Amino acid sequence: MAPNALAFTPATEEDLPFLLALRDATMTPHLVRAGAAIDEASQLARIRYRFEHAQIVSLKGRKIGLLKACKEEAQWYIVQIQIVPECQGQGLGRQILEHILAQASRDRLPTALKVLEGNPARRLYEKLGFREARQEGIEYLMVCHPRLAIV
Repeated sequence: MAPNALAFTPATEEDLPFLLALRDATMTPHLVRAGAAIDEASQLARIRYRFEHAQIVSLKGRKIGLLKACKEEAQWYIVQIQIVPECQGQGLGRQILEHILAQASRDRLPTALKVLEGNPARRLYEKLGFREARQEGIEYLMVCHPRLAIV
């Protein structure tokens, strides 16, 4: 296994305590800054949103994050991506995003996601080719067009 080989497994109800802690650690500062709700019920509702697409991201057998991404009729949509703070800045988020972007390119579909205003992850999204499509309240919808292989 490569040093940064990530594993993805479907999330289950047993993962909820990890997911709540992950969301608190990764999103609370951004939600507070944006004036959004941070109570446990609001956080749990966000975790359960499209939970059927939730995958626990692991590195060397340790849970390090969450990915929720799904193929829709006209695009791939990244619902959530979160990595524990101590594993951020190591290229893992880029690795996860590039995996989804590669699949979207094979499907010849754009990839969309939303990012909270002021979230520093936006810089990574822009480096990978995401561009702001529109503002939706405290979030920005960003879209990355499929990368076509050169033959």
